[in-house]
Amino acid sequence: MTEIQKSQGVFRNIRVYWLAFVVYWGILLFGYDTGIGGGVVSAPYFLEAFGLLNEDGSTNRAKSDMVSSTIVSVLQAGAFFGALGSAPMSVRIGRRYTLFTFSFLFLIGAILTTIASGGPKGLQLIYAGRVISGLGIGGLSAVAPAFVSECCPKDVRGRITGFFQIMVAVGVMISYFVNYGIGLHIPNGVNVWRIPFGLQLIPAGMMCLGLITVKESPRWLASAGRDEEALQNLAYLRRQDISSDEVTHEMAEIQAAIQEERDARDGLGMREAFFGKGNFIRFVIAFVIFLLQQWAGQNSVSYYAPQIFASIGFSSRKNSLLASGVYGVVKVVSTFLSVFFGAEALGRKLSLFISAMGMGILFFITGALLKTHPPAVAAAGQLAPPPEAANKATAAMLYLYVCMYSLGWGPLPWVYVSDIFPTRTRHYGLAIASASQWLWISKVTPTLVTDLGYKIFLMFATINIGGMATFSLLIPETQGKSLEEMDVIFGSVSAADRKAYIDRSERVIEAGPAESDNGSSNKTKV
Repeated sequence: MTEIQKSQGVFRNIRVYWLAFVVYWGILLFGYDTGIGGGVVSAPYFLEAFGLLNEDGSTNRAKSDMVSSTIVSVLQAGAFFGALGSAPMSVRIGRRYTLFTFSFLFLIGAILTTIASGGPKGLQLIYAGRVISGLGIGGLSAVAPAFVSECCPKDVRGRITGFFQIMVAVGVMISYFVNYGIGLHIPNGVNVWRIPFGLQLIPAGMMCLGLITVKESPRWLASAGRDEEALQNLAYLRRQDISSDEVTHEMAEIQAAIQEERDARDGLGMREAFFGKGNFIRFVIAFVIFLLQQWAGQNSVSYYAPQIFASIGFSSRKNSLLASGVYGVVKVVSTFLSVFFGAEALGRKLSLFISAMGMGILFFITGALLKTHPPAVAAAGQLAPPPEAANKATAAMLYLYVCMYSLGWGPLPWVYVSDIFPTRTRHYGLAIASASQWLWISKVTPTLVTDLGYKIFLMFATINIGGMATFSLLIPETQGKSLEEMDVIFGSVSAADRKAYIDRSERVIEAGPAESDNGSSNKTKV
C-alpha cells in the first residue's frame, strides 16, 4: 500500500461509497414499491373502496387475492420490460443518463398511483401507474449495480455492490412501517393508499438530484473510446493522481480487456454479447441465480408479509402489520451485517451455500410447526385471537430465515452477476438477470398461501436445499478478482495473453498523449 493510500485511510473510497449511496436511492424504491402493495391492498377501506367485500362485509378472498397479486405483478411486468430496455440505452448514452431517464419514468408512475380515487377507474389508474413505475424500477435495478460495480476497486467491490440489498431491505422496512402507521392512524379515506404511494416521490426526487453530483463510469467511457475522460474519472474515484501506479495499472487492465474484445469479436453485435467465447455460461449463471433467488421464498414473504403473518396466527391487522415491520427491521440489520462484515470474508460460494442450507432447514421447521400447530381461526363476528406460543415460534423461524437469506442469497446474486460480465456485455448481462427476476412467483403467491397453507414453506425449503445449495457449489469463486480477471476465469482469454495486453496498455498510458495520438491507443467507438 502506498503512502497516499495509507494517508487516505477509511476515506480512500469515500467517493465510490457516495456514488453507491446516490445510485441506490433507486433501489430503495425497488424495495419500498414491492413491499407497499400487500399492506395497502389488505387495508379494510381499500377493500371497501374497490368493491372487494362480500355482502356481509367479509373479505371476498378470490377478488382480494386477484387484485393483490395484480398490483404486484403489473409492477413486475413493467420492470421486466424496463430491465430489458435499459441495455441498449445504457450502452448508447451511458449509465448515469440512463438512470436519470428511468427515475423520471418512475416519478410519472408514482404520481398516477398517488392521485387515484376509489372505484374501477381508480383501480385502473393504480394499475397503469404501477406498470410505469415498474418500467422505471426495472431499468434502475439493471443499471444501478452495473454502474456501481464498474466504479468499485476490487478489494471492496463485494461490500459496496452488496449495498444494493441493504437499500432494498431499507425500502421494504419503510413500506411495512408506513403501512403500520396508516393502519393505526388513518383507517379510512383515500389517504390509505395516497400517502403510501405518494411517499415514493421523495427518494425518487433525491436520486435525481444526487445524480448531478456523480461522474460517469470509467469503464463505460473507455468502452465508448473516451479514454482521457475515463482516466480522469478513475483517478477522481480513487482519489489519486492520474499518473499514480494504481490508476495507471487499473486503466491498463480496463483498456486491455476492451481491446481484446474489439480484436476478437469486432462486428458481432448481439451475437457477440450472448455467444462470444466465455459469455454464454455467464448468461446462464445470471439467469439461473435469479430464478433460484425468486423461488427461495423471501420475496413472496416480502411482497405479502401482512397476509403471510396473518396466515400463521397474527390475524388481526395490527398484529400482522407489526410482525411485518419487525421482519423488515431484522432484514435490514442482518443484511447490513452480512454485506459489511461477511461479503469479503466468507467468499461468494460459501456464503451462498450456508445461506441456502440455513433457509431450507428453517422453512422445513416453519412448515412442520404450521402442520402440527395450525393457527386459531376467529369465529364469525368475533375478534381475531392473539397469537399463540406456536405462532410466535413460527414467526421466530421466519425472522431467523431472513437472517440466513441476508447472509448470501439476498445480496450476493447482485454482487455475483455484477462481477462476472466484461464491460461491453455487462449491460446486457445485468438487464437479462434483472429481467429474469421479475418473471417469477409473486403473481401466484396469494393463491398459494390460500390453497397450500403450510405446504408452501415445505416447497420453498426443498428448492433452497435441493436447488440453491447445489448451485452454490457449481459456480466459480469471484471474490478478490478484478472485473477484468473474470475473462480469465470464464475462459475468454488466457492469463498469459491478458498479462501481455496489460503490459502493453501500461506502456501506452505511461508514454502519454503523444504516443496515443500516433495511434497506439484505440479510440474506436463501440
